[in-house]
Amino acid sequence: METHSIIPIFRMFDEGKAKQFYVEFLGFQVDWEHRFEPDLPLYLQLSKGAAKIHLSEHYGDCTPGGAIRIETTGLEQYQRELLEKRYPYARPGLESAPWGAKELRLSDPFGNRIVFYEWEKPRS
Repeated sequence: METHSIIPIFRMFDEGKAKQFYVEFLGFQVDWEHRFEPDLPLYLQLSKGAAKIHLSEHYGDCTPGGAIRIETTGLEQYQRELLEKRYPYARPGLESAPWGAKELRLSDPFGNRIVFYEWEKPRS
């Protein structure tokens, strides 16, 4: 068996707030959306570079309060870009973690946590 990638699923409750946060603020793109019928819950895939996230309005897919870490390069520039957008619900800062990474921590409108991080020194 060969494994490829992991795609986390986050619970969401409001399509508009989700797209405002993930697409307009964080810069993810919507790859696809699915509903079984027009008035039923939304399930969608977002991506930013190689990172993929699924968001689901379906009860039982997952619970709010999940957390993921996304390894990056160019984290300081990304943080500046986010601050320039003046998103009303977050002004993320950078922190140096004791294990040698810079981190930018955010919570989405549904209580899910995302940490973008970059290693301060190359890892072997």
